[in-house]
Amino acid sequence: MREIETVAIALDEFEAVRLCDHEGLDQEEAGRRMGVSRGTVQRLLYGARKQLVDAVLYQKAILINLRESEVKNAGMHSHQRRDRPGRQCS
Repeated sequence: MREIETVAIALDEFEAVRLCDHEGLDQEEAGRRMGVSRGTVQRLLYGARKQLVDAVLYQKAILINLRESEVKNAGMHSHQRRDRPGRQCS
């Protein structure tokens, strides 16, 4: 039996895909909810979708990669940058 290769997707990339592709939000609204710019959401979507397609095409396992600081706050939008006061999730 062969060992399954994996593709790791960062939590913020997964959240962007969840908000835009699953919830149907546009990039602007997803950015507001995540506390990031629309351009950042676009970048996150590009990276995540590329990894997801790679996993599907080559039968790889998909891992959502939590940074140590994110593990305890793994609820929705937990990846929001904490160094930007005044920008809260709605």
